[in-house]
Amino acid sequence: MHTRFFFLFLGLAAAVGEVPAFYGDKEDLMVYLDGQGAARPVRTLDDWERRKDDILANMQQVMGEAPDELGKVPLELEVLAEVDLPKYVRQTITFAVESWDRLPAYLLIPKGLDGQVPGIVCPHPTHACGKGVVVGLCGKPHRNYAHELAERGYVTLAPDYPGFGDYVATRKALYDHGYVSCTMKGIWNHRRAVDLLQSLPMVDGERIGCIGHSLGGHNTLYAGAFDRRIKVMVSSCGFNSFSKYKGGDLSGWSHDGYMPRIAAVYGKDPARMPFDFTEVLGVLAPRYVFVSAPLHDDNFEVSGVRDCMRAAVPVYGLYGAHGRLIAVHPEAGHDFPDEARERAYAFMDQAFGKQSVPVRREE
Repeated sequence: MHTRFFFLFLGLAAAVGEVPAFYGDKEDLMVYLDGQGAARPVRTLDDWERRKDDILANMQQVMGEAPDELGKVPLELEVLAEVDLPKYVRQTITFAVESWDRLPAYLLIPKGLDGQVPGIVCPHPTHACGKGVVVGLCGKPHRNYAHELAERGYVTLAPDYPGFGDYVATRKALYDHGYVSCTMKGIWNHRRAVDLLQSLPMVDGERIGCIGHSLGGHNTLYAGAFDRRIKVMVSSCGFNSFSKYKGGDLSGWSHDGYMPRIAAVYGKDPARMPFDFTEVLGVLAPRYVFVSAPLHDDNFEVSGVRDCMRAAVPVYGLYGAHGRLIAVHPEAGHDFPDEARERAYAFMDQAFGKQSVPVRREE
């Protein structure tokens, strides 16, 4: 069981148990609240760090406090099976994420690597088979990004999210071990996935990315918010502002697969929420973020995505990181169509300084 949780690994000033400042306007990121609660303009990166610390602390008000970084256990990677495919080897693995928990995943290692390459964490969308979706073994089309990126020469790691695939029993166990949300457990597991990628000799530990659709889309952003080692993020159909999610009804975010406190503490009310995705995007600056937000997504209405993007742009400007936060809007529903994926992969290639290799698909 987690016996200690604290913010030290994030460098947050707030002590455990201290309620962080509440920001009623979560679209204006160029303001921070000082020690007396007075609004001050964000003019410098130091000013922004104060707002960013408040955002991360407020996220933990909803998700639960982040596990103690010093409590990490050895990874103890175990390879359960291996499949030899034309362009890569797919390993079925588990590795230790906590003393009481091993995470099931697929590890895809391209053949013929010449030197170290980027490593990509690939959270999956909502589907009973979990990680199998992103390696192309099951689920809907257009979501096999772990497979496609491995074919492009990336080492990809596709873990299960609690309650899916081979990780079903952990949904209850994580609450028994002190977590208050599946979301924070997912963040911790994805941080451990980064640890695993960085431990592999064929992976350049300074070039780590994360890509996901739907459930995987917002888990990508959450992981990036809490792990600065993730330098490039791709989120497809993963978010919009809480006020525009299902007309402001946050029931979908409040069950035991996400953040129960949204219902229990905040009454499913966007106005009472301590954080929003406007702020999450701001926290990711100045790193590379690609957003695919289809025009007809009935889960995440596109104007709410545009609100979030617009709010984060001034933060990127503060860093002089123009062009690192981009969005595309395919003529599609809740999907990650071919053209959007190709643009996302090209974005990753450019951000990592990697030559683009188009994926050949069967007709």
